[in-house]
Amino acid sequence: QNPKTSTIVKQLVAEGNAGELQKYFGSRMEFGTAGLRAAMGAGISHMNDLTIIQTTQGFCRYLEKNFSDLKERGVVIGFDARAHPSSGGSSKRFARLAANTFISQGVPVYLFSDVTPTPFVPYTVTHLKLCAGIMVTASHNPKQDNGYKVYWENGAQIISPHDKGISEAIEENQEPWPQAWDDKLVDSSLLLRDPYATISRDYFKDIQKHCFHRNINKETKLKFVHTSVHGVGHKFVQLAFKAFDLSPPFAVPEQKDPDPEFPTVKYPNPEEGKGVLTLSFALAEKDGAKIILANDPDADRLAVAEKQESGEWKVFSGNELGALLGWWIFTCWKNQNQGACAIKDVYMLSSTVSSKILRAIALKEGFHFEETLTGFKWMGNRAKQLMDQGKAVLFAFEEAIGYMCCPAVLDKDGVSAAVITAEMASFLATRNLSLSQQLRAVYNEYGFHITKASYFICHDPKIIEQLFENLRNYDGKNTYPKFCGRFQVSGIRDLTTGFDSSQPDQKAILPTSKSSQMITFTFANGGVATMRTSGTEPKIKYYSELCAPPGNSDIEQLKKELDELVNALEEHFFQPEKNNL
Repeated sequence: QNPKTSTIVKQLVAEGNAGELQKYFGSRMEFGTAGLRAAMGAGISHMNDLTIIQTTQGFCRYLEKNFSDLKERGVVIGFDARAHPSSGGSSKRFARLAANTFISQGVPVYLFSDVTPTPFVPYTVTHLKLCAGIMVTASHNPKQDNGYKVYWENGAQIISPHDKGISEAIEENQEPWPQAWDDKLVDSSLLLRDPYATISRDYFKDIQKHCFHRNINKETKLKFVHTSVHGVGHKFVQLAFKAFDLSPPFAVPEQKDPDPEFPTVKYPNPEEGKGVLTLSFALAEKDGAKIILANDPDADRLAVAEKQESGEWKVFSGNELGALLGWWIFTCWKNQNQGACAIKDVYMLSSTVSSKILRAIALKEGFHFEETLTGFKWMGNRAKQLMDQGKAVLFAFEEAIGYMCCPAVLDKDGVSAAVITAEMASFLATRNLSLSQQLRAVYNEYGFHITKASYFICHDPKIIEQLFENLRNYDGKNTYPKFCGRFQVSGIRDLTTGFDSSQPDQKAILPTSKSSQMITFTFANGGVATMRTSGTEPKIKYYSELCAPPGNSDIEQLKKELDELVNALEEHFFQPEKNNL
């Protein structure tokens, strides 16, 4: 019933444009563990009013089946500032339609009255003991995209088998229910609640438990620049600084207010590094700020840059910031907990494609480290399991600049990560240390961990499949490569098939998934490289790392060795010319 998408379709029919219609109606968006992520527009392959109604009807029926008390507890729905004028879609409209669906079935809905960071949704699920949460966001994707992200009652993103259950329920509930389109109904409903004020207050109270140096924060002369890259983060990072008694960061004026057009950046993704930070560098130079904090548009990720002695800016990789935050959060914990007995219940987590630096710190300091599959859904769920067993999960991170610094949010959170980074930098400044110098100190103590990651773009799923099948049948049938250029392969773990050469029974310990490609190669020189497909973009990604034991400080030699390994990986395993990548 949306006049804009309806007109688009009618026009294509009038023109007899079968090719475009096939694109819009050929296949339905797949609902996976990451929920939905697609461009806004007409047809069942896009995010629009109808596909949001259908998805929510399926999700509602699935929740009714799983929770007898759904009508007492309810769900939370949040949204970012994305909008797509040509199809009439927007995050706010999608959130209201989803709320309407639940309310029509007598389910209470905590619908935020304004945009919020993604981490507010998992926080609200746990804090108010709700059955589930929905966040309408496409995070840092291009501006035409949107997404529908789902959290379970434990406050973590859903994992299998819930994705399959929800997907089947969507298939069974495709016809819109009566009044499905009339989102005005929510405004007069007694089942609608607005958690905005309560959650804003309680969230900042909860993150204050992780503020350990209030006096230093009050006095610090260190200046910070913050950008929310046209997303939702500005107001919340300002409030977080206030909660930690830090002076507010300088906000990049052109980027501080939400704008669905993202006019000043090519991609609204701070992972892309310096391109996204151009305006931040300029403001920092003008105001004499040493450190830049950048959130992605839904404020669940954080990038950090620091001005070096040379005048150059260093943008920290996700692995480097993970090393710093891991060191800092453990140090703060240790100062609060002097007894040795507590350490056996302390855990840190990271994903299997992230740096193994936490493993090195854990080995030396005596706490536990665990790695999970890629993505915060795995770390969030594992953290909750451990916490339910009485363990303390201090920190979790992934190389894609995602950090979980407070157990009150079982997902990545760029707001708490920003303010905790600011406190760490302020503390280090009292010791005349920069973040870069402290990073070097961490590597000196626990061993250098050099990482390099990138990706190839490939729009043809057949080529991707063939590329991975070639690796599985490299020297004849069912044999993986023994060498990559001059580098000897010493171990293989294939999480698509479940093979792991390092295990006695050759079976991988981490869960396997036939629907996505992922192979990890271990090399005789101490290098590790993983190749995997992306769940949300047409990319084949790779992640590589060289870990040296403490005491090996020839960093230039290590970097050179890793560069050569990566070049060999690209040339022999990706074969970009042959595969047209």
